[in-house]
Amino acid sequence: MSVKLTPPTLARLRLAAQGILPTSTSPAQGPVDVVRSLTALQGQDFPGALWSIGLRSPGSTRADIEAAFNRGELVRSWPMRGTLHVTTAEDLGWIQALTRERMIASLAARHRELGITTPDVEKARELAVALLDKSGGDQPVGRVSREALLATFEQAGQMTKAQRGIHLIFMMCLQGTLVQGPMNSHAGKGNTQFFVRSETWIKNPRVLDRDQALAELALRYFRSHGPATIKDFQWWTKLTLKDINRGMAQLGDQLVTIDCNGVSYYLAPETAALLGAGIETRDGAEKAGSAEPRTLPGARSVILLPGFDEYLLGYTDRGAALAPHHAPLTVPGNNGMFKATVVLGGQVAGTWRKAQGAAEKQRQLAGVVLPEFFGEIRPAQAKALEKQAARYAAYLNTRT
Repeated sequence: MSVKLTPPTLARLRLAAQGILPTSTSPAQGPVDVVRSLTALQGQDFPGALWSIGLRSPGSTRADIEAAFNRGELVRSWPMRGTLHVTTAEDLGWIQALTRERMIASLAARHRELGITTPDVEKARELAVALLDKSGGDQPVGRVSREALLATFEQAGQMTKAQRGIHLIFMMCLQGTLVQGPMNSHAGKGNTQFFVRSETWIKNPRVLDRDQALAELALRYFRSHGPATIKDFQWWTKLTLKDINRGMAQLGDQLVTIDCNGVSYYLAPETAALLGAGIETRDGAEKAGSAEPRTLPGARSVILLPGFDEYLLGYTDRGAALAPHHAPLTVPGNNGMFKATVVLGGQVAGTWRKAQGAAEKQRQLAGVVLPEFFGEIRPAQAKALEKQAARYAAYLNTRT
C-alpha cells in the first residue's frame, strides 16, 4: 500500500511500536517485558539504559530494574555492533551466535595494535575463570568487578593499559565466558555491574538454529522498531544482506510493508493499523482497516529520553525525529555522545540534564531535570513536562 509517510507520521508510529506511549501497541508489564520486546537496547550509558527501560514500564522504579539484573533476568554484554546492549539473559546467546564471528573479525586490526593474540585471550580467560571460581563466598555464583579482573591480568603479565584490558574482557564476553549481571552497589556510584560466568549465571538460554535466529531477530526488530527499512536493520545488527534476506524470507505475513517514495518500510500489523487504512501484508493480502485515516497517537506527547535511547539510536536515519539542524545540539561535535533529549509529539525539541550549581538547581523540575529547549514551547507542554520530570524523580526514588 502506498502511504505518505511524513517524518511526524514515522516518528509517532515508532513511539507506539517502541512502547513509549501509554497507548502503545504492545504495552509491557514490567522491565523484563520491555527488554524482551525491544530485543536489545543500547547500554554503554548504563544509567540511561535503566531509564530507557523505566520510561517504557510505567510505575517501575530504578530499584525494580536493578532487581531484574540481580535475579539474572537481564544482562549486559556486546551482542551487536561492538557496542554494549541490555538483553534478556535468555536471548543473549543466540543473538551473539549470529553476530560473534563478524564482530571478532572487525577487531583484528585493533588487536594487532594492542598486541593481543589468541593465546593472550585464552590466558586471560583462564585467569578470569579461576578468579570467579574462588570469589563465590556466600554467593551461589562467583562475581568480580572490572577492576579486580584488570588487576588480576596485570599481576599475571597481561598489560591492561590503552584499552588492552577491556578488549580482553570484551573477547571473553563475545566468546560466552563472561557477562555483566548483578549490580555492584559499592563502585561507580552504584552504576556498575559485576562480571559473572555466563554458563552459571544464565539459567535457561534459548537455543535456536541459524535460520530460526535470523528470522526471529528480523521479526522482533521490525515489530519493535518499525516502520524501519532493511538498511536500518542492517546497521542495527551489522549482519550481511544475505543473512538478512534469509531471515526476511521466512516471515510471510507476520510483517506489513508500507512503500514511501520507492522505499519499503516494514512494521507490525498492529502498528500499521494505527494509520486506519487497509494495509498490505508482505504476501500481498490486504488487512482490513477503517475507511478514514485515524489521528495517530502521540501528537501531544512529552517525553524525557536518555541519551542513547533506541528511539534515536535504533535507526541509521534519525531524521524522522531529529531535524538535521538540531543534530549538532544533540550530538555536539558529532562525537557519538548523545545528550538526553526532550521529545514533543515525536520530535526532538531540546535536551535535558541534571543541574550543576545552586543557580541551575533553582530552575530544575522536580529537583532532577533541567531542560534546554531549541525554541519556545507552549504552556500545556511545559505543564506536561513538569509531570514527566516528577515521574522521573519517582523512578529514581532515593537516587535524586
